[in-house]
Amino acid sequence: MEKMSGIELFAHIAQQGSLVAAGRQLGISASAAGKGLARLEQRLGVRLVQRSTRRLTLTAAGEQYLQRCRRILDEAEAAERELQLGQAAPRGRLKIGLPHECGVLAPQLAAFMQRYPDIELDLDYSDRLVDVIGEGFDLVVRGGEPGDSRLSARRLGGYRMRLLAAPAYFARHGLPAAPAELTRHRCLHYRYPRSGKLAPWPLACLAEDAPALPVHACANTGDALIQLAEQGAGIACLPDFTVRRQLADGRLQALPDAWAERSGTLYLLWPSSPYLPPRLRAFIDFFAERGFPGG
Repeated sequence: MEKMSGIELFAHIAQQGSLVAAGRQLGISASAAGKGLARLEQRLGVRLVQRSTRRLTLTAAGEQYLQRCRRILDEAEAAERELQLGQAAPRGRLKIGLPHECGVLAPQLAAFMQRYPDIELDLDYSDRLVDVIGEGFDLVVRGGEPGDSRLSARRLGGYRMRLLAAPAYFARHGLPAAPAELTRHRCLHYRYPRSGKLAPWPLACLAEDAPALPVHACANTGDALIQLAEQGAGIACLPDFTVRRQLADGRLQALPDAWAERSGTLYLLWPSSPYLPPRLRAFIDFFAERGFPGG
């Protein structure tokens, strides 16, 4: 305790350049501050401060020691703050960004709201590439490897791309026997909202000189492609988590898994910080523990 009090006293003296001002901040007299500094220098065996009639200045040893003292005090403050945050009940508002077709998470979101009734969720469903920090998001769920060094990440789960259409479509146009036959089918493409480019289909075993896939429709949301596919408009290439219900009840029929060679990972992403509000920590732990449904 004496060492910590000496470190805190020295840091205040260095900042104020005055025993009187440092003592006032700590609630002690200038005389007590001077005696405390003298005891610290005696214990260390080195002069930390040059005394003059107008102002105290640090010696070279004092400058070096001050850097260490500040790190120690910062760590002590961080430890105290972590304990205080950990004891606080999770409450407040969370702005969460989710992929537009991530309705599969609705049951987990509802369970989270039941467990933490004092946390308000502001859910933003969008396929665009959001600026997590600039737009004030507390956390987003996104696919692909995290590329922003300002963000922390935690794996939520995996998914596969699926090629699928309505059974009625295959009844009219036939079931393709190989990926190369897709060039003769009606294809529904996803268009990236930001760049306007079409997302390539990750087809396996397709020759490099194979004809390009036809574009019979494109849309910048997966929901639109799902609805078109359900109506028999063509074949779409979509993440499996967006069409689980349609596949389960027979509204859509999938082509062999081996045709689409790409899989992906969904991550929880949030602005990096040594101090996470309890409400955000609760959300991250809740979803990381349960993972992505089927992922």
